[in-house]
Amino acid sequence: MVTYTGLKAVKINKINSYSGRSSGSISKRLFDIVAAFFIVFLVLLWMIPLVGLIIKFTSPGPVFFVQMRTGRHGRTFRCFKFRTMVHDRGKAFKQVTRNDPGITAIGRFLRKNNLDEMPQFLNVLLGDMSLVGPRPHAVDHDKAFWTSIPYYPNRYTVRPGITGLAQVRGARGLTETPKKMERRLRYDLHYIKNCSFSFDMLICWWTIKTMFQGDENAW
Repeated sequence: MVTYTGLKAVKINKINSYSGRSSGSISKRLFDIVAAFFIVFLVLLWMIPLVGLIIKFTSPGPVFFVQMRTGRHGRTFRCFKFRTMVHDRGKAFKQVTRNDPGITAIGRFLRKNNLDEMPQFLNVLLGDMSLVGPRPHAVDHDKAFWTSIPYYPNRYTVRPGITGLAQVRGARGLTETPKKMERRLRYDLHYIKNCSFSFDMLICWWTIKTMFQGDENAW
């Protein structure tokens, strides 16, 4: 049984078929901690002040965008990102669209190269996320699909990831229709069922290539 904030409890059928062979293993968690530790102390220690100064000088508002997202077993957590949008405290949830006028100049660069996600290595150290796994969706976003798409909650039987199979295979960006979300879900469930260290390393490699090449679906 998985609970979800704001919705009644949902029973997940065939949950064991998506449990994964090593997705929740101690070795995966240890690797996450070691890798995140090195990224935080070798990259984020200088990246956060540098990018933070650029963000502050180019648009008013905080350096970080902190959003409640759904984590493992439906538990919510505070997900960290560099702020890439014009700050509007009272703005209702809405997915970012291509050429969204709310994206700042530095924000467009950060989003195109996935650098806005770098603070999520802090979420990995906190135990909220993994390096690789299904991407965590905003709580308000999940409400639209939690009970309407079969097996949708199964994507949260593991820790969500900074990167994932769906993202590197192009199933990212707007998911305003059930069909687009179902495509993303198929990738997520395939990853969970076939999770392994070598699979994680392959996804990380694809992600690094995308960071340097840019992603047409990232905006």
